[in-house]
Amino acid sequence: MTPTDALNTAQPRLKEPADYLKRYYGYDRFRPMQEDIIQSVVSGRDTVVLMPTGGGKSVCFQIPALMLPGVTVVVSPLIALMKDQVEALHLNGISAAYYNSTQTSRAQRDIEDDCISGKLKLLYVSPEKLLSESFFTFLKRARVSLFAIDEAHCISSWGHDFRPEYTQLNVLKQHFPNVPTVALTATADKLTRQDIAQRLGMNDPAVFIASFNRTNLSLQVLPGQNRLGQIARLLQQKPDTSGIIYCLSRKSTESIAAKLQEKGFSAAFYHAGMDPADRARTQEAFLRDDVRIICATIAFGMGIDKSNVRWVIHYNMPKNIEGFYQEIGRAGRDGAAAQTVLFYSFSDVKTYKEMLAENNPANLGLQLAKLERMQQYADAHTCRRQILLSYFSEDLPEPCGNCDVCRDPRVTFDGTVLAQKALSAMVRTGERVPMNLLIDILRGSRSQAVMQGGYDQIKTYGAGRDLRFEDWRNYLHQLINIGVIEIAYDQHYALRRGILADQVLYGGRKIELVRPDDAPKSIVEKPKTKAETSRDDLFEQLRSLRKQLADEQNVPPYVIFTDTTLEDMARQRPITPDALRNVSGVGERKLQLFGRKFLDVILDYVRGRVQAGEKPKGSTQLITFDLYNRGMSLDEIATERQLTIGSIANHLVQLAKAGYDISLEEILASLLTPFERVEIERAIAAVGMPEGRLKAVFDHLGGRYDYARLTLVAGLLDE
Repeated sequence: MTPTDALNTAQPRLKEPADYLKRYYGYDRFRPMQEDIIQSVVSGRDTVVLMPTGGGKSVCFQIPALMLPGVTVVVSPLIALMKDQVEALHLNGISAAYYNSTQTSRAQRDIEDDCISGKLKLLYVSPEKLLSESFFTFLKRARVSLFAIDEAHCISSWGHDFRPEYTQLNVLKQHFPNVPTVALTATADKLTRQDIAQRLGMNDPAVFIASFNRTNLSLQVLPGQNRLGQIARLLQQKPDTSGIIYCLSRKSTESIAAKLQEKGFSAAFYHAGMDPADRARTQEAFLRDDVRIICATIAFGMGIDKSNVRWVIHYNMPKNIEGFYQEIGRAGRDGAAAQTVLFYSFSDVKTYKEMLAENNPANLGLQLAKLERMQQYADAHTCRRQILLSYFSEDLPEPCGNCDVCRDPRVTFDGTVLAQKALSAMVRTGERVPMNLLIDILRGSRSQAVMQGGYDQIKTYGAGRDLRFEDWRNYLHQLINIGVIEIAYDQHYALRRGILADQVLYGGRKIELVRPDDAPKSIVEKPKTKAETSRDDLFEQLRSLRKQLADEQNVPPYVIFTDTTLEDMARQRPITPDALRNVSGVGERKLQLFGRKFLDVILDYVRGRVQAGEKPKGSTQLITFDLYNRGMSLDEIATERQLTIGSIANHLVQLAKAGYDISLEEILASLLTPFERVEIERAIAAVGMPEGRLKAVFDHLGGRYDYARLTLVAGLLDE
């Protein structure tokens, strides 16, 4: 058996979603909700999926595409990303193509023919191309099994990245009423989620909202003074790692990149004003680890699948929480620890307000309200993760422990009574009044709005007159941040009961608040120790091989294997294909394409450790292999290693199956006559080997042959 044979063993037929996950992606288990989403889609039900960046949205439509007959059409907003997504699918052994205006007419006709003939399982297309008359004519001839709308928040005017062409996608249901649709997004508040289903014309969709709690991301807000100096100190703690610095202006991206280059960092800039070819080259260099740091406007990032981004820094405060959450979500997609930092100063808020006043958009009030929520996050004195999660209507009962507020706790007091006063006033006004009016009611103001509304007659009028207006405003912001109160943007910004309101009013839940003057300044994270930052030597060797293979394949390194897969390899140190299959993220196609080369690196590493006198994991078979290559017999190897001859025979059988140059026939010929071998083969056929055990065969033959001989015969029969 050759090494290639060992890597191309027949695979069982796929039945369940988990079978596809293992075969094509190399994972043993789904992430939360993925399997339920897949079952919903495969059953033919329209489905809305809200899953954070890095949560595994793509699998939720790619596996159904493999399971369903026909082709799945994936609507993706950025042409530049389709090529990378399709190449990644090809390396997983999945037939896919992208269809856009950069292709020739002949190339597009070939793709259409492949779809109609059933050769393609996934076809990526932009909304503009999808809506063209010629494409619709082609789709009518193809067997479409599913429409997947990626970045679905673009369809909603409530969303942070509204795109008018997405609003026309409701024609899919008009022309293909029996084809299910799955809409996927990483960031959408309650209004946007409702808008997605309505605008796509979905029929009673199943809605899946995965947890937004990306526990591997640390959250930190730093003061906006001396930002460049603070960034340089942070980057010195993270040598040779990839990260993104988001900036408000194009000019800032260029100047910051230049200053970082002067300090010796591998940095480049990216913004929408660049020449498209330069912009594409910069993005490609970052994806391929040729450039480590990108200074970019928010034009950079949507759909970027680069899994080994270890940090994201916001040089300026974003204008809304949805965008902020999506941008920090580009860090740590592989599940490993990643750092996020937001620099904040009120001048950023002032700049945004001036820009909005100048442009005067139709939804000015909404944008100002969302900006205020972002400012509240930056100003917050409570767990930042609780604030983010409450914005997306998710409750985190305990502080996260992985943000700057949790690491440097503020001084709190029992604010339950304050919360109850605010909630009571809201309820008694029918949850129809905005923040400033509610404060006037609580403070007993006799303003025109209070008197005209008759709010001076409610029981809680004046219940909070002991506090200043600004103090009440601060406390209400905190209550919004932790989910006690929420803002109804579509109802003139009225305050309503949040996810925790009833627990505070009726369930005895206590609320801790921070006095406005008790918030300490944020500090830069302490540098990690050498032990925390050092990388395993084998990991670095594997990473070097990955970069070499990625360059040969003309794909980003993470498309070959993610950092977490390489770390799992370095930890397990597999030396056979079967053992490599147990590494998380190694699917069958990648095992065939790259398995031998990664196994060779691991084998050389383990041999080197053995020669140095160590006994690393996975070395026992290799020690046997080296002694075999020196010409030792089974008995001599067993004596040398102080192991049974049966164990040595088992090592050699496993190594032979893995493709190592071992002749089991020659070994067996020196131990058995042809008659004896036939006798053992017949005994194995008669008795069988329950769960691979040879004891039944040993007993059947009356113990006349030792386990070494039985193991060798069984090993040859199993080839």
